[in-house]
Amino acid sequence: MKTGGLRSSDLGRRVGLLAGAAALAAAVWAVRDVPAALGARPSGERALRVRRSRQFRDGAFRNTTPSPVLPPGTRQQVAREFLRRTQRKPRLPVPLMTPGSSGGGDLDAVWYGHSSALIEIQGRRVLLDPVWSERCSPASFTGPRRLHPPPVPLYELPELDAIVISHDHYDHLDMDTVRLLARTQSAPFLVPLGVGAHLERWRVPASRIIELDWNEEATVSGLRFVATPGRHFSGRGFRRDQTLWASWVIAGERRRVFYTGDSGYFDGYAAIGEAHGPFDLSVIQIGAYSKGWPDIHMTPEEAILTHLDLRARVLLPVHWGTFALAPHAWNDPIDQLWREAKARDVRLVVPRPGERVTVDDPPPVDGWWQTIL
Repeated sequence: MKTGGLRSSDLGRRVGLLAGAAALAAAVWAVRDVPAALGARPSGERALRVRRSRQFRDGAFRNTTPSPVLPPGTRQQVAREFLRRTQRKPRLPVPLMTPGSSGGGDLDAVWYGHSSALIEIQGRRVLLDPVWSERCSPASFTGPRRLHPPPVPLYELPELDAIVISHDHYDHLDMDTVRLLARTQSAPFLVPLGVGAHLERWRVPASRIIELDWNEEATVSGLRFVATPGRHFSGRGFRRDQTLWASWVIAGERRRVFYTGDSGYFDGYAAIGEAHGPFDLSVIQIGAYSKGWPDIHMTPEEAILTHLDLRARVLLPVHWGTFALAPHAWNDPIDQLWREAKARDVRLVVPRPGERVTVDDPPPVDGWWQTIL
């Protein structure tokens, strides 16, 4: 049999060759940005600042107390946790909302998913750890995939006054997101020491990078930003802890917000609360915990302790419900946090992704995530 002058066998081979070429081209396209996504190591004056830091010892940044990712004797336990059958994603779609205009107060928050959030404080807009990519990974074809899309496109964000990065892990610092923000926004990036090397590789102008060590501060658009300690680690390539991680104080004349970034619980939060609090809003990591890494991600119960140590008024939980990064069920962090908040009389807000929250008039928790299990 012939088809258009070709035997069917010849046509099949040509189709196969074309499909193979297309697959190869797609693979090349998918991996071409991987080296860039790994970022860059600090060099020059930046490397000198890194080596002068009190947190940098024996060739790496250190926590104030030892924080092994996998303490001795826990590897087999962690493996068993991951093999346990748990519900890692919701059965129904996560409900998304489009944030409306400001409610007229001087402190609003919009959670976009995972740790990405917009803080509107005294007429200024601060974006925390923006990650809009489908996967938190250096490659577009592998790595943890989103459980829900971003509630708004990145280019529809309002004009920003500052972009805050807590550390350089892929679920907090995303190359494609940073590149688009560098083109569509004019706001500076506030980052922990060493992280600016990644941004410069991604063509963020040096004039837009403000790089701080712990307890250093900068004033941007009338807001005071302080890089405060955390208990975590860093790394994008094959070497760890060459850049610093940080929590952040965001303070105006009347309002104060604290963001933990990723961190295990430690006594530094009480010191931060004493030095910089009380806070109107705490934005606290609650998900991706495990017995295998108890010192670098806190549990929901520890998030409540952190909120109380900080002397904060309203708690906004983040780092849950968007990427499955640990063996627990996707809804465990927020279920446990809600129970603990009620037991400790902590004012909690749990917005749907994209929902605006006015901190002075927070909506009651309605358990929306329990309707999509």
